[in-house]
Order: sequence, then C-alpha cells, then structure tokens
Amino acid sequence: MRRVFRRRTLLAGAGAAPLVVAACADESPPPESEPGELIVGAAYVPVGSGVIAGEVVVTQPVVGNYQGFSAICTHAGCLLNEVVEQTIYCPCHGSRFDLDGAVVSGPAERPLRPIAVRLQGDSIVRG
Repeated sequence: MRRVFRRRTLLAGAGAAPLVVAACADESPPPESEPGELIVGAAYVPVGSGVIAGEVVVTQPVVGNYQGFSAICTHAGCLLNEVVEQTIYCPCHGSRFDLDGAVVSGPAERPLRPIAVRLQGDSIVRG
C-alpha cells in the first residue's frame, strides 16, 4: 500500500511540474513605471507659477518643467501658504522664494528642500 501511495504521489508531482515551470516563465513585460504618490493634477499647476498641495510645492517655471519642493519654510519650519505669480510666500515671517526654491527675501537663508516630482499621465507624482 505504501508503494502505491508513493508511486501516485511521485506521478502526480511529475505531472504538475510543467505547470509550475510554465507559470514561472511568464514573459509579460514589467510595467513602464510604477505609479508614484499623487501630488496634484498637472492642470492645477499654472505656467510661470505653482501650487501648494499639503507639504509639497509644485511649480512650473516654463511649460512642461515641473519642480517640487518642501512646503516647509527653511527659516522657522512654518507651512508655506501661497504661490502668487512667480513667488512662494511664508506667512510666519515673510520669507519669499522663487519658482526654483531659491530665497528671494529673508529671514530664510536657505533654499527650499527639493522633492523629486514627475509628470505621469495628467498628474504630478513623487519620483
């Protein structure tokens, strides 16, 4: 009885092996890119200006050139509150930054921390 069980088990395992190998040989191409964390729709980022989305500032100095920065002011850690035309404003002490994150006027002395962003479809995502 044990020999019959072993033989059946061995044959069943041998019959399943091609299925396992075929499943491992899936040749579907990997996705072009993994979706990044959505920040904002690209349509909401005006050319020559920007938008604040949570703790990220996304700017578009020229058509199609999206840049991301931390929305935390480098002076005292306040959350930046608006982007008007080509200037990013901090409400706490009046620091201003340009669309490239550089300090326009203090008291902040350091530029905004860059955050990698990219256009994915019609959205701006991290990455």
